[in-house]
Amino acid sequence: MSVIEAQRVSLTFQTADGPVHALKDVDLTVGPGEFVSFIGPSGCGKTTFLRSIAALETPTAGTLLVNGIDPDAARRARAYGYVFQAPGLYPWRTISGNISLPLEIMGFSKSDRAERISRVLDLVELSGFGGRFPWQLSGGMQQRASIARALAFDADILLMDEPFGALDEIVRDRLNEALLTLWRKTGKTIGFVTHSIPEAVYLSTKIVVMSPRPGRITRVIDSPLPPDRPLDIRDTPEFIALAHEVREGLREGHGSD
Repeated sequence: MSVIEAQRVSLTFQTADGPVHALKDVDLTVGPGEFVSFIGPSGCGKTTFLRSIAALETPTAGTLLVNGIDPDAARRARAYGYVFQAPGLYPWRTISGNISLPLEIMGFSKSDRAERISRVLDLVELSGFGGRFPWQLSGGMQQRASIARALAFDADILLMDEPFGALDEIVRDRLNEALLTLWRKTGKTIGFVTHSIPEAVYLSTKIVVMSPRPGRITRVIDSPLPPDRPLDIRDTPEFIALAHEVREGLREGHGSD
């Protein structure tokens, strides 16, 4: 069974200045364990589509299923964790306290919370930092703590909305490597929004290229790259050819607007 299934999904926002057509006739199937990146120009609807998967927005037409049920039912079933562009950590809570918050809301026991917090801190290489406060950590470490929070209740799906967009290139490279390692360890299905062609190519098993608004899928590209990807894979002919194919897909999208 597919993890995410979209059939002719459209979404129109009603505003004081008239309707805004964010998505139009989006068709997509995502299988278990895939790493799927969504790339396109600003305002193309990639974040709107990710938010629709998470039941934070509601499509106005079409069918969208997550694990075979509607997104709101999937949300209640705790099917996914969501990582926003900014870490969104509470400054008065320690890193462990921030990770614990959703677990507290869900009613996990104190011992279960402690075990889960320890495990996800280790996954994101923050063991020993649980007692620190967010302001004591770098931006990259804060974002890793945000990922740990999304992983804490062990959902099978991880949705990530440009989580590394505000970070410098060196930190971004390190976190890209760490995210791939985490994905291989956990086998989770990941939906990842980015503006970066190299990031999309480096991370993904599938790249979804979207057009300017109203957001349409212009191309879905299956990556031929191996799961084990050192950073220097970006210098290989295979990587460069795949990046070129993504760039061509983006050009097609602009041409059809």
